[in-house]
Amino acid sequence: MGSQSKGSALQFFGLVDGTENSLKRFLGNLSPVDQVGAEARAAVLGTRSIKTSSKKWAIDTAISMVDLTTLEGADTPGKVKALCTKAVRPAPSDPTVPSVGAVCVYNDMVKVARTHLDLIGGQHIPVAAVSTAFPSGRASMAVKLQDTKDAIDAGATEIDMVIDRGAFLSGRLGEVFDEIVQIKEICGDKAHLKVIFETGELVTYDNVRKASYLAMLAGGDFIKTSTGKVAPAATPPVVMVMLEAVRDFREITGHQIGVKPAGGIRTTKDAIKQLVLVNETAGPDWLNNKYFRIGASALLNDLLMQRMKLTDGYYASPNYVTVD
Repeated sequence: MGSQSKGSALQFFGLVDGTENSLKRFLGNLSPVDQVGAEARAAVLGTRSIKTSSKKWAIDTAISMVDLTTLEGADTPGKVKALCTKAVRPAPSDPTVPSVGAVCVYNDMVKVARTHLDLIGGQHIPVAAVSTAFPSGRASMAVKLQDTKDAIDAGATEIDMVIDRGAFLSGRLGEVFDEIVQIKEICGDKAHLKVIFETGELVTYDNVRKASYLAMLAGGDFIKTSTGKVAPAATPPVVMVMLEAVRDFREITGHQIGVKPAGGIRTTKDAIKQLVLVNETAGPDWLNNKYFRIGASALLNDLLMQRMKLTDGYYASPNYVTVD
């Protein structure tokens, strides 16, 4: 196995020893997910409404959880700087609107983002970098490690890595586990590690549950649904299965892991559904941006327009919010 030895600091919470056999034994003993039951419960929770008096709190909480993201081949320093400005002051005319949770960019834009945030009073906003040959994860381990080192050296304090879905689906669990362990070692205490599964490619809820435990045992600080490049992404049942996993993992180990749904969450209604899922599944300890983030680009504008409606009583034109 990789550079985290069997007897090292975490000892993988005493649940596995890092070998293929121990991982398969532990993950094989997880209870299977009832697909029909999971989808039915997620659908019921999706119908829950919140009181108007709580809606402003919910919108502000969702804004504070957004990882404001641009991950396009056409990204420019100017676009990233504009995104950072919006991250610090989402509504320039209303200082009561909270800052977002983080700015998420490609590696080569990390320094641009960090420098600009520091320049405009956004020192409190972390820069997250997608790493390890995002979004496919198809690269050598040496490249993935260098990718991560480069991002941290440029100022990233959060790393969003992708697992090798091919290895996972082929049953090479030790290989996937070891990659996460090695990336976590590079992160050390300099960066939080979010582990992306690409749940649309994992096919079953059982695989999502197994991937969740694999990532948590290997030292991931967050588990994340998707890259946003593959559909389906952050569907409510998938997010619910992941929330159940972090809840149960804390009960077993005493260690709290965050969850980040990404992909397909575009409206305030979508975001509030996510908050209900969090509260009803994992519990209120996850209702903050230390343990729950939403990866999104278009969502913030809708949250801002809905917030204006609550404040002013009418829907503002999209012209009143900046176009990303």
